[in-house]
Order: sequence, then structure tokens, then C-alpha cells
Amino acid sequence: MRWVPDGTFLMGSEDFYPEERPVHRVEVDGFWMDEAPVTAAEFRRFVRETGYVTVAERPLDPEDYPGADPELLVPGSLVFRKTAGPVNLDDFRNWWEYVPGAYWKRPSGPKTSINGRDRYPVVHVAYEDAEAYAAWAGKELPTEAEWERAARGGLEGAPFAWGSEHFPHGKPAANTWQGEFPWQNLRLDGHEGTSPVKSFPPNGYGLFDVCGNVWEWTSDWFTPRHADEVQSPCCVPRNPRVTSHDPSNATGQPGEHVPRKVIKGGSHLCAPNYCLRYRPAARQGEALDTSTGHIGFRCIARAH
Repeated sequence: MRWVPDGTFLMGSEDFYPEERPVHRVEVDGFWMDEAPVTAAEFRRFVRETGYVTVAERPLDPEDYPGADPELLVPGSLVFRKTAGPVNLDDFRNWWEYVPGAYWKRPSGPKTSINGRDRYPVVHVAYEDAEAYAAWAGKELPTEAEWERAARGGLEGAPFAWGSEHFPHGKPAANTWQGEFPWQNLRLDGHEGTSPVKSFPPNGYGLFDVCGNVWEWTSDWFTPRHADEVQSPCCVPRNPRVTSHDPSNATGQPGEHVPRKVIKGGSHLCAPNYCLRYRPAARQGEALDTSTGHIGFRCIARAH
């Protein structure tokens, strides 16, 4: 783990997506953070020692998914499928497929394996899975403010975890998508999917893969904008948390009844033409019951 010092920082961004606004100053106490996302090998040890069964491996209750095809209500997870050519970017179903039998140990389906991928980040973990691992490890999941403070690495106001240039010195600084998503991956970073952790240089706090590779769960409920209480002109909020899930649902969208947590950092599927979210300020809401091939997590330990 690496130490993230206490201090204040400017959280959010006015330059990209609406949910990142407003920019506001936040104070965070110091804490320890895993230097990289939890790997497949680390998660395997957790499962072996506890017998834990992930959300993607459990039977589904039809009452939780009204209107769904009963044949699809079997354990599984969302797997990315590259398309043959350009598609409508408004419909994620063009590149995400629910694959029965896909879970952390079989990331692309029943005939696949994580053998030989010990140093890759574990994926297909729902929020509950990440929380269970953190408790077993004697750690916690970070709040959104803690995560963003850590990801910035001490760089105030820089768009990326490594500074202001998209490709510093002409080279990719993270595992992201180069080319036209979701069909043309130029692989300028050398990777088609996820990459072994620590494949790219760390940020200013010695943390690897804070942006790109896999999205990471945080403990905060999602809000369409940063919460109103952060805009108080009189004082800087200290260790803010969003503890109510009332505004977190995706009203009018599939699964709107399932509350969402904030995920941070973007992934190997983020591209400038679709999802320029491999930045510390970027944020997205992810349903509690969802696991995918591009979401992982890392843990923190707070100083007491």
C-alpha cells in the first residue's frame, strides 16, 4: 500500500461531462491505498480461504428482473464484444453481451480461464464482492473523494493522473482504447484487453493503474452532479460521503430500480470518441448488481 497524505484538493472538472461538476474544494484525511487494483491471484486467495461465491455465480430471482427473458436469468456477467464496424454509440447493447457462466475465474465465458493471468486485475466483481474482499483483507473501499484525491497524485487541476498531456512524450500513459470505439483498436499501448497491473508508470503517490485498465468501485452512492452540500461557500467539506441512495437510480433506463455506486478511473474500453473518462475527475454510476469484464477495485486503510 502507499500513503496518500491529508490535505485539500479541487475535486471535479468543468471541462468534460456534466456529472463531474461543479469543481469544489474538499479536505481528506490521510490514508493508505493499495498501490494497484486487486489482482486475480489475490482474489483467488480470498475465495479459497472463505469459500465466497460472487454475485455473477449466484442464481437470479425473476422478481428482481421484471420483463426479462427467463432463459437469460441464469448466473453470468457482461462481456465486451468488439464490433465489426461502426455502430450506434447510444446503445451499449451493441458491444456488451450477457454471457451465462462468465465470472471472475472465467472472464469471457465457460471455456475461458484466468490461468496465466495472476497479475491482471480481477474483473466481474459486483459491489458486494468488492466489499466482501475488503472486509476479509481488513480494509475498506474508498469514498469517491478519497479515490480522486489519491488518483490525482498531488497534481492540482491536471486533467490526467500523469499531467496535462494526453500522450506524454508521444506515448500512452495508461491502458485505454486508441482508435474508433468499439470496432477499431489500434493498440498503441500494446494491449487489446486488460493489462497486468503496474504495466504503466505510477502517479505522484506511487499508485499504478488509477486511470485506464479497469474501472474501480467506490463506497459513495452516485449523484447526477456532485452533491449540493459541497457547494457551501463558508467551509470546505472534510471527508465527504454520499450516504443516501435516493438520487442514484437511473430513472427511465433499464434496471432503474437498482441503486448505483460511483465507479472511477475509466478502463481499457474508454476512448476519446466515446468515453473520455480515464481521468481522476471522471465518474459514472454502476448498478449494485452489475458485474462486467472492465470493472475491478482497490482497497484503502484509514489511519486511526
